[in-house]
Parts: sequence; structure tokens; C-alpha cells
Amino acid sequence: MLEARNVTLDYGGSRILHGIDLTAERGKVTCVMGLNGTGKTSLLKALAGRHPMGGTVTLDGAPLPDGAKARALSGIAYVPQGREVFAQLTVAENLATAFACLPKAERAVKEEIYDLFPVLREMQGRRGGDLSGGQQQQLSIARALVTQPKVLLLDEPTEGIQPNIIAQIGRVIAGLREKGDMAIVLVEQRFDFAWGLADHIVALRRGTVLRSEARAGARREDVLADVSV
Repeated sequence: MLEARNVTLDYGGSRILHGIDLTAERGKVTCVMGLNGTGKTSLLKALAGRHPMGGTVTLDGAPLPDGAKARALSGIAYVPQGREVFAQLTVAENLATAFACLPKAERAVKEEIYDLFPVLREMQGRRGGDLSGGQQQQLSIARALVTQPKVLLLDEPTEGIQPNIIAQIGRVIAGLREKGDMAIVLVEQRFDFAWGLADHIVALRRGTVLRSEARAGARREDVLADVSV
């Protein structure tokens, strides 16, 4: 379980996040929604250690160290908005960059990664920059999964992606949840995609939590209104 308490984040002299509380349970998808500019990406960057933050973040009750590298080694995997694949490296080399989080004996791409994203098996020798947007998104998610994370942070995984790849990514997320060995935090603008996957919903507005509740007890129209205004 990932627990973030009273998370604050500043850019320059401006406060972007104002005391965010968030819990992400293993085997569940916690979906963070809200309009552009509400602090969703900033929250994931804070959790991933990419930006200095206030507050506390614990994993299974143990405080997480500061810094992106330390948190990656602790089991936090981050799939950034915009994918951030290495354009000049091949698919295989992009995946191998994740080995830095693993003991030497475990530095291999498991076949189940390629089973989730078969196109990557076919394109191992192709450069990341030559892939389509949907293929790059699959590569970015696969690279995160190579680290064998305890927590998977996904920032807008459907942005700019064709419908058939969106459907595949949805199936992958649902399958990872069913395995039950990681907590998933999903930031997503496509409401129906998020609603269909979420176990818990967190709605942000202006850097604060407007709503935090189990999806099973939430009314679709109420949540939609909160994240659309």
C-alpha cells in the first residue's frame, strides 16, 4: 500500500499542491481525475521523486526516500505523460535501461512483458524514435514493468493514442490489477476509460482533493460533474 499524506509541491513561488492525501492499495486502481492544470501530473511527479515535495509518502508503512532514483529502487515505477522513450535507442535497449532497478541476476525482460505487448517483441531492433505514438506508449509502460514495481504510476496513458491501442492498454491495466501484486495510480482525462478501471476515485481541483471515494459507492454523474468544472 502506498500512502501519501499532506503532500505539497511548489514551482518557483507558486504552490501547486495543497496538502494532498492519497492511498493506493495493492491489487487496485486509484484513478486521479480533474481538468488540465489541477495538479495531477505534479502529484505523480512528487510521488515518483521527480520534484521536491512536502508531506510524507510511505510504502507498506516504511517512509520512501527522496529522489527519483531512490524511489525507483524502492519499487515506484513512473510512466510519464509524453512517454519519454530514448529515441536513438532500440526497443530492446530502451527496456534494458530499466535493469538499473534490478539485481544483476534478474536483469532480463520477462516473456510476459512481450505477451502484454507483442508488437515490442517484433520490433526489438527498431529505434524508439521510429515507433508510432501508440507503440511508444506501450514501450514506456513495458519499460516500467521491467523494474518489477510495487507501485505503477501512469500519467495519461491514452493521450494521442489510437482506439485499438487504448483498448489494449485498458486490458493490460485490468490484467495487472487482477494479478494483485502492485498498486496502480492512474491519471487520466478520458472519463469513460478511467471510470471503467477505477476502484477508487480521487478528483482534484486547483491542487486540492475535491473527492476521494470508492468507485463502487460513487455516482457517475456526480464524479463527471466534479472533474468537468
